[in-house]
Amino acid sequence: MARLWLFCFLLPALVVSVAANVAPKFLPNMTSVILPEDLPVGAQVFWLVAEDSDNDPLTYGMSGPNAYFFTVILNTGEVKLASTLDYETLYTFKVTISVSDPYIQVQREMQVIVEDRNDNAPIFQNTAFSTSISETLPVGSVVFSVLAVDKDMGTAGMVVYSIEKVIPSTGDSEHLFRILANGSIILNGSLSYNNKSAFYQLELKACDLGGIFNNSFTIQCSLPVYLSISVVDQPDLDPQFVREFYSASVAEDAAKETSVLKVEAVDGDKGINDRVIYSISNSTRPGWFDIGADGVIRVNGSLDREQLLEEDEEVQLQVTATEIHLNIYGQEAKVSIWVTVRVMDVNDHKPEFYNCSLPACTFTPEEAQVNFTGYVDEHASPRIPIEDLTMVVYDPDKGSNGIFLLSLGGPDAEAFSVSPERAAGSASVQVLVRVSALVDYERQTVMAVQVMATDSVSQNFSIAMVTIHLRDINDHRPTFSQSLYVLRVPEHSATGSVVTDSIHATDPDTGAWGQITYSLLPGNGVDLFQVDPVSGTVTVRNGELLDREIQAVYYLTLQATDGGNLSSSTMLQIHLLDINDNAPVVSGSYNIFVQEEGNVSVTIQAHDDDEPGTNNSRLLFSLLPGTYNHNFSLDPDTGLLRNLGPLDRETIDPALGGRIVLTVLVSDCGQPVLSTKVNVTITVEDINDNLPIFNQSSYNFTVKEEDPGVLVGVVKAWDADQTEVNNRISFSLSGSGANYFMIRGLVLGAGWAEGYLWLPPDVSLDYEIQPVFNLTVSAENPDPQGGETIVDVHVNVKDVNDNPPILDVASLRGIRVAENGSQHGQVAVVVASDVDTSAQLEIQLVNILCTKAGVDVGSLCWGWFSVAANGSVYINQSKAIDYEACDLVTLVVQACDLATDPGFQAYSNNGSLLITIEDMNDNAPYFLPEDKTFVIIPELVLPNREVASVRARDDDSGNNGLIQFSILRVDFISKDGATIPFQGIFWISTSSEADVFIGSIQPVTSLDSTLQGTYQVTVQARDTPSVDPSLEANTTLNLFTVDQSYRSRLQFSTSKAEVGANTQAINAALTQATRTTVYIVDIQDIDSAARARAHSYLDAYFVFPNGSALTLDELSVMIRNDQDSLMQLLQLGLVVLGSQESQESDLSNQLISVIIGLGVALLLVLVIMTTAFMCVRKSYNRKLRAMKAAKEARKTAAGGMPSAPAIPGTNMYNNERANPMLNLSNKDLGLEYLSSSNDLDYVSINSLDDNSVDVDKNSQEIKEYRPPHTPPEPDPEPLSVVLSRRQAGASGQPEGPSYTNAGLDTTDL
Repeated sequence: MARLWLFCFLLPALVVSVAANVAPKFLPNMTSVILPEDLPVGAQVFWLVAEDSDNDPLTYGMSGPNAYFFTVILNTGEVKLASTLDYETLYTFKVTISVSDPYIQVQREMQVIVEDRNDNAPIFQNTAFSTSISETLPVGSVVFSVLAVDKDMGTAGMVVYSIEKVIPSTGDSEHLFRILANGSIILNGSLSYNNKSAFYQLELKACDLGGIFNNSFTIQCSLPVYLSISVVDQPDLDPQFVREFYSASVAEDAAKETSVLKVEAVDGDKGINDRVIYSISNSTRPGWFDIGADGVIRVNGSLDREQLLEEDEEVQLQVTATEIHLNIYGQEAKVSIWVTVRVMDVNDHKPEFYNCSLPACTFTPEEAQVNFTGYVDEHASPRIPIEDLTMVVYDPDKGSNGIFLLSLGGPDAEAFSVSPERAAGSASVQVLVRVSALVDYERQTVMAVQVMATDSVSQNFSIAMVTIHLRDINDHRPTFSQSLYVLRVPEHSATGSVVTDSIHATDPDTGAWGQITYSLLPGNGVDLFQVDPVSGTVTVRNGELLDREIQAVYYLTLQATDGGNLSSSTMLQIHLLDINDNAPVVSGSYNIFVQEEGNVSVTIQAHDDDEPGTNNSRLLFSLLPGTYNHNFSLDPDTGLLRNLGPLDRETIDPALGGRIVLTVLVSDCGQPVLSTKVNVTITVEDINDNLPIFNQSSYNFTVKEEDPGVLVGVVKAWDADQTEVNNRISFSLSGSGANYFMIRGLVLGAGWAEGYLWLPPDVSLDYEIQPVFNLTVSAENPDPQGGETIVDVHVNVKDVNDNPPILDVASLRGIRVAENGSQHGQVAVVVASDVDTSAQLEIQLVNILCTKAGVDVGSLCWGWFSVAANGSVYINQSKAIDYEACDLVTLVVQACDLATDPGFQAYSNNGSLLITIEDMNDNAPYFLPEDKTFVIIPELVLPNREVASVRARDDDSGNNGLIQFSILRVDFISKDGATIPFQGIFWISTSSEADVFIGSIQPVTSLDSTLQGTYQVTVQARDTPSVDPSLEANTTLNLFTVDQSYRSRLQFSTSKAEVGANTQAINAALTQATRTTVYIVDIQDIDSAARARAHSYLDAYFVFPNGSALTLDELSVMIRNDQDSLMQLLQLGLVVLGSQESQESDLSNQLISVIIGLGVALLLVLVIMTTAFMCVRKSYNRKLRAMKAAKEARKTAAGGMPSAPAIPGTNMYNNERANPMLNLSNKDLGLEYLSSSNDLDYVSINSLDDNSVDVDKNSQEIKEYRPPHTPPEPDPEPLSVVLSRRQAGASGQPEGPSYTNAGLDTTDL
C-alpha cells in the first residue's frame, strides 16, 4: 500500500522533471539543400544549424546510406563534401541529420537535391558507323541516322550534330550530305558509281547547346566519329556493243547452223558486269538466222537470195544484247544494233508462171500460178492473141541461170501458138490463134492448152494450164408477143408517169447479143411519150402537152434492138382520159368611181370551158385577202360586190390616189380546183373634211446668242385630205416675243407644208436676257370655212462653249483584272461629258499610282495599263500583272475639251479609276515558323481539346488563299526508338485570324497515358481555289509525352480568382526563370480547414523544347536562382512550392502527428486518472474493513435503532469521514482486497440502490442482483443472521415496524 501511494506522488514529479529540459530543434530551413554536381571534394557545402532554449552544448551528426557523401564537424555543424556528386547517377537522396544536447538527441531527414551542370559531353551510341547506299538513292533521302546522348538536362542535354569533313574532299562532295537536328544524314545531291566516287567517309561531331560548368558557360562536344558510306553500283546503264558496225555474207544454199558472224556486248555498269544474252529482236527476213548465247549468228533456215532482190540481196538483223537481270527500274537493260548479211546466188530456181503485167509484178512464191484464163471470139483471125491473159514467166536466178524456153502442149495445142519461145529472167507470154477454123463456139465453148517453161541449164520446168473461153457472135433477132397494144393515161399526167411496164421483147442470144434496147420510132406523139431503153417501160415525157381537148388518141411504134443491132417493132395505141384542166374565164374589166360617203354595187361576170353541168364548170366567187377587204362583201354564187359602210378617202393610202383594188377569185369545183383572179378598182373622190396636223405636238429649237438673221427651226404640218385644193396649208406666228421672229411657209406637196422660223437680219438674241421663248404657230387651209391648228414652239438660246468637261462618275467605278496574263485587251471605258454642244473631248492619263495593301510600291505597275484618247483602258503587259506585288492600280485621268473657246477652262477635274488586281492561285500555302513545344499533358489531353497547332499563310486572296488542314500521317516514336503508326488518333480543325490560318490538332479519343515518347504528326495545308488546281505544303510536328510525375504545385496567398486573373504574369515569370514552356493544368482554392498561409494552389508542368520536363526540385532551384522572377512571383502571392503529392503528404503527416500527439496526451491522462483511482479505492477499502470489524464487535439489541440515522449514499451516520459508495452493490464489499480482481469490478455498492422500508413485515427483504454471468448465490449477511436470532430468542414474537440500513451490511465479514 505504501508503494502505491509513493507511485501516485512520484508520477507528477517525474513529469515535471522531464519537462524541465527542452530538446534542441533544427531551424525550419533544415529540410532540403540544393548542391551543384561540380562541387570539388572538400568544399564547404552547407551548415547544420539548430537551436536549444536551454543553451546546452550541441553535437551534430549525419547518418544514413548516403551520408558518405559528406563530412560533418560535430561541434560546429559545418558540412563538407567527402565524395563527388553526380546528377546523372543520383540526382536526389536523403540523409538523416541529428543534433543532441547532453540529454536528448533529435533527428530529421534532409533532402539533398543535386543540381545538374554541363559536365557531360555528348556520346555517340556507336562509334563504328558504316552503311551502303544505292547510287540511285533520291536526293533528300535518309542515308544514315546517328544518335548522340548527353546525360545533362535542359539546354546542356540538347544535342546538335554537324558534318566536319567529307572524304574525298571535292567540290561535288563538299555539300553532298547534310545532317538534321535528329541525327538523320540526308543525301543532298546525286550519286554515281561510275562517274563519281564509290566511297565516302564523313567526320561527324555532336555538341550540346551549352550550360554552366565550374561557374562558366561551357559547350561540350563529343570526340569525332567517322561514317563510312559505300556507294553500291546499280544496274541503271544499258550494255554496249564493242563494235559500231557488223556485216557478213553467206551463200543462199548454206546449211542450217552455218556460222555467219559473231557480235559482242558488255555491261555498262562496271561494278556489276552482268552477263549478257543475245537475241534477234527484228529482221527483214524472220527465221532465216538465229543467234546463240556466245553471240554467234548462224543460219536457222533455208535462204533464198531471190526473195531479196528488192532489198539489194541483203538481210538486216537487229541484234539485241540484254542483261540477265532487270535494271533498277524493273525493266530489261538492253541495247540493239543492226547487222547486215549479204546472201550469195546459186541456180536453185526453175521458171515460174505469174498472173500479172510487167513491170508491176512482185514475183513472190505465194503469187506463182499454174492456171490461167483467157477469151477470144470464135473464128478469130490467125496471130490474134488470147484476150485477158496476163501471163509472165519468171526465173529469179542471175545470168545464164535465168534463161528458159517456152512451148505449148495439151488437147487444143494445134489451134494455138506461144510467143516468145526463149527468154531470160522474166517475160510476158502470149497465146495466139493459129488455126481459125478450129476456134468454133458452136463446137465447143471452152478450149485448153499447156504452156511449158524449161530452165536452159538445169532443165527444170514448170507447166501452166490456160483455159480459153470462146465468145459467141450475134445471129438472132428480138420479137414481141403482140403486134398492137391499147393503153390509157389521164391527160396532163405528170412527166415520168408510167403508161405501161408490161410490154417486153425476147432474144435467145446470150451475152451482149441477147441484151435488148427499146426505143420509139419517129411519129405523132414521140415528143409526148418515152420508153426506158433497158426495161421497156413507157412513161409520159411531157405531161403539159397531153391535152384531151387538142388530141384524144396517139399511135406510137415501139422498136426492140439487140446487141448486134438486129431489131423488130410493135404498135402502141394510147387514149387520153379527160381531167379538169380549164380554169374559169372572167369577162370584161371593172373600174368604179364613187365619192366619199357613196355606195358601190357591181356584179362580176365569168364562165368555164369545161363540160357544162359538171363540177368542172360550176363557179364560186370570193375576195382574196387585202387591205380594204373588210369594207366590202361579195356573193359567192352571183358575184355581186357591195360596200359594207361609208367610204373615207383619208383612210386610203395616199400613194393609191384614192383607188382601192380588190382581187376577186373565181374558182370551179373540179379536181383539182382551178381558179382565175380579177381586179376590181374603186376610186373614192376626195372632199375637204380634215384639218391640218403638225408632225410634232411641240417644237424645241436652239439658236446661238448674238447670231442675227439665222434659221431657228422648221415646223411641219400635214393635211389628210388627198387633193391639193383641200390640203394646202399656210402658217402664222403669235405668242410672247413673236416680234423677234418671222415664219415663212413652203408647200411640199401631198398635203405637207413646212414653216421656216427665222431671226430677222437686224435681230439677235441674248442668252443672259432671255434664254427661252415660247411661241405659237397656226396652220390653216385656204377654205374660209376651214379651221386652224396650233402648236407650241420653244426656242432655247444657245450659250457659247465656255464650260469645262466633266468626268462621268459611273465610268470611274472600280474594275477588277486578273493577274498573270489572264485578261487582255480593253477592260474599261472612261466617259466624259460637256454641256457645250461643240465639245470635242479627249481623255488624258495624268498619273498612275501603284499600291499593295495600301502602301505605295513606286512605279512597279506603270506599264501594265494604257488609256486611249476615246477613254478606252487597255491592258499593255498582261503577264506582268502580279497581285502579290501590287493589288491596286489607280489611273488618274482628266478630260480635255479641244473645242473650248479661248479664255475658258478646257480641262476637267482629275478623276481616279481604281483597278483591283484579282488574285490567281499561283502561290502555294506555307507554314509559319512556330517557336513552341507541343506536349501531351495527361490532364490536358482530352478528346476534342487542342494539343498542338500550326499556322499557315497563302499569299493568294479569296478562295485561292483559303487553307484547309488535314492530317496525313501519325507515327509514335517511343523512347527506345520504336515507331508505331496510328490511324484516326488525331483530327485537325481549321480557323483563321486575319490572313493567317490556324490548324488546331485535337485527339479523337483519350490517349494511352502509358505511352512515353513522341507523336510525329504530319500536317498538310491545301488551298481551295474555285477554278485553278489546288496547291499544298506539308510539315511534321513533334508532340512530346510528359509523365504525370513532373506535375508541380505552387501555393499562393491569394484566392483562386486572383491567381486566375494573374495567370499571364505568373506564366511569364515562370517562363523567364525556367526557360521552359509552362502548361497550367489546374487552379483551385485550398480547403479552409487545411489552410495555413496559402489560400489557393496552381498545378503546372515545365517542359523544355526537346520534350524533357522539370522536376519539383529542379523547378525550386531555377526559381531561386532567378531573383527577379522570384521577387515577381512573391509579389503575385507565391508562398509554398511543392509537388501535389508532397503537399498532400505534408498535410497527411501533419494530421497524423496531431492524432498521435492527442493519443499520447489522452494516454497520459488515462494513466494518471487510473493511478489516482486505484489509490483512492484502496484507501476506501481499508477504512470500510475497519468499520465492519467494529460493527461485528458491537452487539446491538434487536429492534434497536442507531443513535443517529445513516446519511444516505454514505457509509457513515454522520458527516465525519463519510465517503460516497461509487454506486457499487452492497452484496459483496470485497474483503479479498489482496486478490488481483474481485466482484467490485461489476457490482454496485451505492447504498441508495438497495435501501428499502417495509412496514408490513417483521423481517427485512433484500433485493437480489444477479450479474450477467449468474454468479453463485451469496451467503446470508452474518450480522443480520445474528441479530435475527437474538430477536427470536428474546421474545419469540415478531417485532413491529423496523428500518434496515443496508449500508451496515456485514456480509463481507
